[in-house]
Amino acid sequence: MTSLTYEQSGVDYGPLDAFKRACQQQAAATAAALASHNVTEPPGTRGESAYLVETPDAFWAHVEEGLGTKNLVADAMAKLTGKTHYHAIGIDTVATIVNDLITCGALPLSVAMHAAVGDSGWFADAPRANELARGFADGCRAANAVWGGGETPALKGMVNPDTIILAGSAFGRISPKSHRITGDVREGDSIILLAGSGVQTNGLTLCRALAERLPEGYLTPIADGRTYGQALLDPSVIYVNFIAACQKAGLHLHYAAHLTGHGWRKLMRLNEPFVYRMTHLGQPQPIFDAIRQAAKMDLREAYATFNMGAGFAVWVDPADAATAIRLAAQAGHEAWIGGTTHKQDGRKAVELVPLNITYEADTLQVR
Repeated sequence: MTSLTYEQSGVDYGPLDAFKRACQQQAAATAAALASHNVTEPPGTRGESAYLVETPDAFWAHVEEGLGTKNLVADAMAKLTGKTHYHAIGIDTVATIVNDLITCGALPLSVAMHAAVGDSGWFADAPRANELARGFADGCRAANAVWGGGETPALKGMVNPDTIILAGSAFGRISPKSHRITGDVREGDSIILLAGSGVQTNGLTLCRALAERLPEGYLTPIADGRTYGQALLDPSVIYVNFIAACQKAGLHLHYAAHLTGHGWRKLMRLNEPFVYRMTHLGQPQPIFDAIRQAAKMDLREAYATFNMGAGFAVWVDPADAATAIRLAAQAGHEAWIGGTTHKQDGRKAVELVPLNITYEADTLQVR
């Protein structure tokens, strides 16, 4: 059986990232509209995970994000087991939104759901629909945000009538303004990694394709005693409480990254060139071994696609590393010093030292 990559499964970041860069260029030309509202666009916000505007006393942040195809795994598992997993899907949808928002230091105030279906009958399955609503609400509670509203379009002819496309947005605030995470990364900074729960919300197109290769599909047992499908559906971790704890403690975070699309390459999202030397990668959950075996995927491809056990990263002064880990633990997150930051003649790269794997700057082009 041949190997399978994320691109071969149907997700090619080349054209996706090219469109993102084109959008950033066009979007920047609209910033003059802010003047009529007496707000400004702070330098450095374009190309980051959240968009900011600045007022005299605060920054306000906005994010729009989509879940992806994880709910199709829940649909498949429902047919096999009779159990809906849409409570977890609701949490996942909130997580993918708010975890992007907090990378700039904004704490979410309001989250909105966008739930598009091909047939309004999708909502007639009351247990499934109610679980989705309950999960989304629980995700908002975990993020200490209000669920402010949403949109439920029925798009016949555009969306498969048997499924739902989930996305949403969040609105947040940074106050005082000193809490903004600006990207002031420095030589020698410690990179703190916070553990994920598994695949979270990334790479599910590949994971779904792999189910066809497994002897019992989604019901194939994996090393932790559960089935492949169960492990894929573990809800994502929401990291808002960690960022809030750092702000309350006065801990200065130099940068933050949500490790979703592009895997560990996301560690070099910052525009300024650094080499991110990762020496302690943590322990990926058993689901990743199952994925790698089924896909015949080498470690380089795996760490370029998945979070491989780490869902979020922050950069701090080395003297603050222990404090960051303590605050993470108090907030319920496993965390560790994953590596350090280095200046090296204008080079930008991520080095996974224990694996002898390096991703150079040309492997991540989201700006």
